[in-house]
Parts: sequence; C-alpha cells; structure tokens
Amino acid sequence: MRFTKDHEWVELDGDTATVGITAYAAEQLGDVVFVELPAPGKKVEAGGDMAVVESVKAASDVYAPLSGEVTAANGELSDNPQTVNDGPESSGWLVKIKVADPSQMEKLMDRAAYEAFLGTL
Repeated sequence: MRFTKDHEWVELDGDTATVGITAYAAEQLGDVVFVELPAPGKKVEAGGDMAVVESVKAASDVYAPLSGEVTAANGELSDNPQTVNDGPESSGWLVKIKVADPSQMEKLMDRAAYEAFLGTL
C-alpha cells in the first residue's frame, strides 16, 4: 500500500489499483454522509480530481494517485457512506483504476514515510 500527501491510499495488483482515503483523512472528516464517485470508463490523471467525500463537517475532493481509467466504483458507498469511516483502508475503498503507468507508484510514500509525514502536520 502506498500513500499521497493528500491522504489517499493505493494498492496495486497487476495493472489494477484500488484507491481510497486514509484512516487519518476519514478521522479528520468525521461522519461521512455522501460519496460521489466517478463512473467506470472515466479517465483520471495523477493529482487530478477524482471523487468527493462529504461529511457532516465538510466536503473534500479526492485526487487520483495514479493516471488511468476507472474500471469500478464501490457501489456499496452510495447506500452506506459510513463504510468509509468503518473501513477506510479496506471495505471503504472508492474506485479501482486500470493504471496507465505503474512506475507512478514509485513517487508515492510507503506506510513508514506516510506516518512520518503525518507527524509533521
């Protein structure tokens, strides 16, 4: 699992990346009440807007950690957005992306680097 400074996580399996928000991001947002996800087939660029997560506190953009094409969105979240809080780095995943350039993973932080980054906030 790799992480961005915008608090997204990504796990790569072959050329398919599963993406979500980190436990830290979910905690900062508070209770998630709505999730807007891109439709399968949408092209995303690393660092570009990809989704929106709304909580009782605020709405937050979610950025694509890698470039590619969305192949699946977590439909469970439309009826149960709380899943993002319950399992942000597992069952609360947002999308799956067919990755255009797997080498982009090298630019992302591993868990130790992400934990160190959180210490600076």
